[in-house]
Amino acid sequence: MLNQYSAVDKVLLAVDCIIFGFDKDGLKILLIKRDFEPEKGKWSLIGGFLRKEEDLNSAAIRILNTYTGLHDIYMEQLHSYSEIDRDPVERTISVSYYALINIENHNAELIKNYHAQWFSVSEAPNLIFDHNQMLRFAISRLRYRTSIKPIGFELLPEKFTMRQLLELYEAILSKELDKRNFISKINSLDILIKLDEKDMQSSRKGSYLYKFDKDKYEDKLLNNFVLNL
Repeated sequence: MLNQYSAVDKVLLAVDCIIFGFDKDGLKILLIKRDFEPEKGKWSLIGGFLRKEEDLNSAAIRILNTYTGLHDIYMEQLHSYSEIDRDPVERTISVSYYALINIENHNAELIKNYHAQWFSVSEAPNLIFDHNQMLRFAISRLRYRTSIKPIGFELLPEKFTMRQLLELYEAILSKELDKRNFISKINSLDILIKLDEKDMQSSRKGSYLYKFDKDKYEDKLLNNFVLNL
């Protein structure tokens, strides 16, 4: 049996991570400037190769932690890319993941050390190989997920205003939403906890802060509820 394996072609398996973040300027993507050939000096998704002792999810977790310093990050496997000439150096198959993080929580020094940088999704530079295709697919999946399921645990601070939540949805969906309709649908889900605290920076009267009720959110996920924005 081992002799049969030795006769089989060997290929490399890469994991590429599309890391989304959100701040006051909108939806962001974390990219890294490549420091080796080919395509040295050009922008790339965050990635690495699968190790012998890892499964794909473990590799994605390791890569995300290496570049952000974060644990327990929401991520989802997206797609595999197996075009023969996608990497000019070696036959390489890539499996893509997308991850959602709160930019305020990541390790900024790690990002700086790895020559990584946050870009607005709408102003992201041209990427190497087929990474532009991966990014487009990830954005499409994120928008679809956002249109039918509540999102925000991963991208917003623990306490947030309703305007911040609205702006997050508008940034992801790349369209303006009707404020009253949005608030009505979100409130009808009963997944937010309204706090007695206010954000006094938003206006003279201030805006009430909210938190997600994670237990109710997870319970509704089990029942396959739909948001329909």
